[in-house]
Amino acid sequence: MSYFYLVPLASLVALGFAYYFFKNMKSQSEGTEKMKTIAQFVREGAMAYLKQQYKVVAIVFVVLSVIFAVMAYFGLQNNWVPFAFLTGGFFSGLAGFLGMKTATFASARTANAARTSLNKGLQIAFRSGAVMGLVVVGLALLDISLWYLILDHFVEGANEGHKLIMITTTMLTFGMGASTQALFARVGGGIYTKAADVGADLVGKVEAGIPEDDPRNPATIADNVGDNVGDVAGMGADLYESYCGSILSTAALGASAFIANPQMQQKAVFAPMIIAAIGVFLSILGIFLVRTKEDASIKTLMAALNKGINISAFLIAVLTFVILYLLGFENWLGLSFSVIAGLLAGIVIGKGTEYFTSHAYKPTQNIAKSAQTGPATVIISGIGSGMISTVIPVASIVIAILIAYLSAIGFDVKNMLTPENLGMGLYGIAIAAVGMLSTLGITLATDAYGPIADNAGGNAEMSGLEPEVRRRTDALDALGNTTAATGKGFAIGSAALTALALLASYMEEIRIGMLRLGDKIMELANGDTVEVAKASFLDFMNYFQVTLMNPKVIVGIFIGSMMAFLFCGLTMNAVGRAAQKMVEEVRRQFREIKGILTGEETPDYARCVAISTKGAQHEMLFPSLLAIAVPIITGILLGVAGVMGLLAGGLGSGFVLAIFMANSGGAWDNAKKFVEEGNLGGKGSSAHKATVVGDTVGDPFKDTSGPSLNILIKLMSMVSIVMAGLTVSWSLL
Repeated sequence: MSYFYLVPLASLVALGFAYYFFKNMKSQSEGTEKMKTIAQFVREGAMAYLKQQYKVVAIVFVVLSVIFAVMAYFGLQNNWVPFAFLTGGFFSGLAGFLGMKTATFASARTANAARTSLNKGLQIAFRSGAVMGLVVVGLALLDISLWYLILDHFVEGANEGHKLIMITTTMLTFGMGASTQALFARVGGGIYTKAADVGADLVGKVEAGIPEDDPRNPATIADNVGDNVGDVAGMGADLYESYCGSILSTAALGASAFIANPQMQQKAVFAPMIIAAIGVFLSILGIFLVRTKEDASIKTLMAALNKGINISAFLIAVLTFVILYLLGFENWLGLSFSVIAGLLAGIVIGKGTEYFTSHAYKPTQNIAKSAQTGPATVIISGIGSGMISTVIPVASIVIAILIAYLSAIGFDVKNMLTPENLGMGLYGIAIAAVGMLSTLGITLATDAYGPIADNAGGNAEMSGLEPEVRRRTDALDALGNTTAATGKGFAIGSAALTALALLASYMEEIRIGMLRLGDKIMELANGDTVEVAKASFLDFMNYFQVTLMNPKVIVGIFIGSMMAFLFCGLTMNAVGRAAQKMVEEVRRQFREIKGILTGEETPDYARCVAISTKGAQHEMLFPSLLAIAVPIITGILLGVAGVMGLLAGGLGSGFVLAIFMANSGGAWDNAKKFVEEGNLGGKGSSAHKATVVGDTVGDPFKDTSGPSLNILIKLMSMVSIVMAGLTVSWSLL
């Protein structure tokens, strides 16, 4: 067990370097007094919003914890679940809070550094983003380490093998707390930021004809606040639960797959944690490798970021072979290739996303060119390009699943679905998700860098800095749009692999639920009986009739598919309603405060911040609570078969829809940037106005609905796992 302590060590190292990068960023100058004032406005607005959001979320968490406590009292739930649920939510929220706090301090410093050189601006923005990446992985590994040590001490099992299954499935439940917090953060933050962004763009850029981030625009401070609460705090909470979910689902499957081999079972549980721990050290190495020359192009800047990511990924691929060999896995070579399958899928998804969203490539340039015939053709071409862009991520995940599964079972194709091979194959798929997220410390840094660069550009514009500074921050911002889209694709891809592993973990939780209720024997459809404690995945699928011929499964698939579209529709409409209020307020200020457009009067920024805050708090509740309620209701009405259908339908439709929305939105945004760089008539041209409309449509696509879908997929799985005891005992059909 001594090698387990590498995990808490890695968490402390990650948090230590996060603090180092934070202090280094704070030591840089924020620039002029005006730059400092604007940064303070954004900081105060972001903290005020987050404080209000956490109050609402705290109420939801208290209510759910009481429900779990009642379930535990009646024997339907593990006694540790309420506490695990709360810690998962707390650490997820803390990761988002610390990342956002860093981002609000970094934006003005990035703008000020860009006055000196492009490279210096990149360094501050990227290493500030690295604080988010390292805080997420550090807190996640700390949470996992503490819970393992606590449960190992207190949980008592019939034997060591069943004890590990109980520990890992209990640890999975803190993933529900992380997922719940992440969904509120993503949905609330996404509604906030896009209401402000849409309002600022439609009235300021299209109607009034003033530049983006112009201080005369009343919504511009709210827009910059929104970048932090949605794209930093929301994203941090999102990827925290993705990271935890991949590690914990792999650990749970390892405990199940190796139950007949007690000597290897504990190593199978620890393997994903150790791979993630090594990934932390390699992420830190990659962060120090990111640097570029002055006057770099978008492709050169992207290459600088990719250098750090690719070297970290290559080294973790090599070291995975060493880790699994030293742990003594009989099939260490095959499992290592499973990890590499996940890593390569993540890289391919990133490259595909870059191709379809960066304005250095034809798809986005073609969207920009379509602006010459108006906004309608921009929207049509953006939707078409987004739909086509789903091919590469879906093909990558499909190939990764097959390779990961077959590698883990030694390519024994004829016996793919024997109980032993099924458990090992699913473990291979789960550990592929760990591989994809193993270097999250640096991949998340490239994602968090985007909103910092965006805010830096806003600060430069509002502070009236020289045009060269704005040119440099625009270059950093355009790169940030691509890295953000790449990060979203990465998160969604990992969600697909993790959700597949969670389906198997759900069956393991059903086993524990049945044993807790005293059901020790299952009678299968063919009349055979099998002990619940020794039943395989296939035995459970047989017993609960999880087959496409079962109407409950088909009904569940339809409900799950509908949930992805319903959730997107609700969040899109929420952005629309909140944006409408913002548009009306900005128009009112332009109309009633006569000196705004001449620069003689200061807009009422606080009023716009208040509108976004209130709108986000009000609109985020229903879609978020719906995501929690539907799996519970489905379980009660349709039982285990219906829930399996629900999760499969939600995974299939949600994954593809999320890729489409994230890539369409990113492409529309960068098509606008392409025109603003002087192409097709440049700023103020008819083509520019058309791409602004396209970007406005894409805002909720890429920053609200799209990225929330990968949380929806996993939250429905987590809720189903936590409620497995209730489903087993109360299902009506």
